[in-house]
Amino acid sequence: MKVITGGVTAAKGFEAAGVEAAIKYKNRKDMAMVYSQKPCVVAGTFTTNVVKAAPVLWDKKVVEESPFGQAVIINAGIANACTGAEGYSYCDATAKAAAKALNIPEDSVMVASTGVIGMQLPIDRITAGVEKLAQAKADTLEAGTLAAEAIMTTDTISKQVAVEVEIGGQTVTVGGMSKGSGMIHPNMCTMLGFVTTDAAITKEALTKAVKEDVVDTFNMISVDGDTSTNDTLLLMANGMAGNPEIQVGTPEYETFKAALHYVNETLAKMMAGDGEGATALLEVKVIGADAKEHARILSKSVVCSSLVKAMIYGHDANAGRILCALGYSGVQFDPEKIDLYFESKAGKIKIYEDGVSTGYDEEEATKILSEPEVTVLVDMKMGDETATAWGCDLTYDYVKINADYRS
Repeated sequence: MKVITGGVTAAKGFEAAGVEAAIKYKNRKDMAMVYSQKPCVVAGTFTTNVVKAAPVLWDKKVVEESPFGQAVIINAGIANACTGAEGYSYCDATAKAAAKALNIPEDSVMVASTGVIGMQLPIDRITAGVEKLAQAKADTLEAGTLAAEAIMTTDTISKQVAVEVEIGGQTVTVGGMSKGSGMIHPNMCTMLGFVTTDAAITKEALTKAVKEDVVDTFNMISVDGDTSTNDTLLLMANGMAGNPEIQVGTPEYETFKAALHYVNETLAKMMAGDGEGATALLEVKVIGADAKEHARILSKSVVCSSLVKAMIYGHDANAGRILCALGYSGVQFDPEKIDLYFESKAGKIKIYEDGVSTGYDEEEATKILSEPEVTVLVDMKMGDETATAWGCDLTYDYVKINADYRS
C-alpha cells in the first residue's frame, strides 16, 4: 500500500469542487460536489439516531434502490434535519438541479447537509450553488481540497487522505474526505464522509467492506457522546482502474478492504483529534482481552469518559478515572490483574499494576500527557483480543463553541 497526496479526486475519473453559496455562512466556501465521470457502484452507512435528517433518508433510498450513483452535493451551515416534508422536497430539488447541470439521472444524485438542526435550506441558493459547482468541478488535487474545506463547520482543519494498492495487475486508488468536530460519538460513523475509488467491485463486496470496517474505525471515535442526526458515509466505485471485478471472499477483496481501512481509520483519527476545543488526540488501546467485542466496549468506555477527557486536558495521571470507566463498561474482569500505561512521543510509563499504583514519577507522567497525541494502554491479561478507540480531551473551549453555535 502506498499513501499518496490527495482525497476524493485521487482516484481515476473523479472530480470535485467547493464554492461559496451563502447558505448560512458569509465569505467562505459552504457547498461541495463530488462527481464521477462514469456511473458508480455505491454503498453507505448512516446514523442510528431515530431522528434522521432528510438527506439521510434520501441517500438511503439512492443507495438501496438506484441502479447506480454518480454525484454527491454537500452543503455546510444548515443540516436540513427536523424539517419535515419541505426539507425532504429540497433534497429532491437539489438532485433535480444537479441532474440537469451534470446531465445524469436524478436518482444517481446523493445529497448531504451539516450544520444547524431545524432550519430550512434556502433552496434558491442551493440550486444556484449547484450550477457554480458544476462549472467549477475538476479532477485536480486543488479541487478535492476545496471540496474538503467547503464541508467544514466547526472543524479547524480539512480532512482528506488517499492510498494506492495493486489489484489484478492494476493500480487501484482509494481516497476520501470527511468533516466532523462536534456531535461525534461512535454509533455507525458519526460524521459526513465520502470515499471514492476507481476499483471495479461488486455492490455486495463494497457494501460488506464498508459495513464491516466502520465497526473498528468510525464507530470507535468519540468527541462528546452525541450521535448526530446527519451521520453519513458514502462510497462510490466507478471501476475505471480496469482491474478484474472484486468479489467477496477473494484475496483481492482483502487487499481492497485493507486500503479502505487505512482511509477510514485515518479520517476517523483526524476527526477525533480535531474535536471542538481539543488540544490532544486521545487513543485508548485495550490488549489482552478475552473477546474482541469486550475489547471494543472497554476501550470505548474509557475514551468516552468525560473525567478521562478532562484528565488528559489537565495532564493529570489519574489512574482512578481510567479504572472507573473500565469498571462501569459492563465487561467483567479482575481489577487486580490489569496493567495501565501512558505513552506518547515523550515516553512510556506504567502507572498501575496488579491492583495497585506503581509509585510512578508524577513529573514524568505529566510530561508524557502533555503531548498532542496521547495513548492510554490497558492490558487486561485475559486473552489475545485487542481494540483501539480514539477521542480527545475536554476543554473549556468545547462549552464556548457549543454555547454560541447557532450565532
